[in-house]
Amino acid sequence: MVGRPAPAFSLTDTHGRAVALEDLRGTAVLLVFVPFAFSDTCTNELIDLRDAADLQGRDDLRIVVISCDSVYTLKAWADTHGYKADLLSDFWPHGEAARAYGVFNPRKGLASRGSVLIDAEGVVRWAIINPEGEARDLDDYRTAVQHLLG
Repeated sequence: MVGRPAPAFSLTDTHGRAVALEDLRGTAVLLVFVPFAFSDTCTNELIDLRDAADLQGRDDLRIVVISCDSVYTLKAWADTHGYKADLLSDFWPHGEAARAYGVFNPRKGLASRGSVLIDAEGVVRWAIINPEGEARDLDDYRTAVQHLLG
């Protein structure tokens, strides 16, 4: 996947708006796939991302969290934890974006803990999939972003 064009998607955010990858061109995008809202590991990852001012505060990077949960679940999750960045629902067709990025677990009906960094032209420059139950390290994001954007 690294070095190839990122698979296109259009998903609904917590405000009911469609967000297409194509619309994000011109800035780097960090896609963060999470299994389920309100699970301990996912919630801790969301809070870590929310509090990572060095990642959230960049004009040249957009962080997009994607889950197979419904829009309503993701909205409740965002409201509960004060998360203002993009949370997109891959609920229906169930896991379509996660499948396109190779992180859908069909046995469990969820996205694995995968992350993908896409450059401003839409090319995948970095990707990682963590083992089940293992949280991602923000320093991995920082290193990948630093390598791509400086």
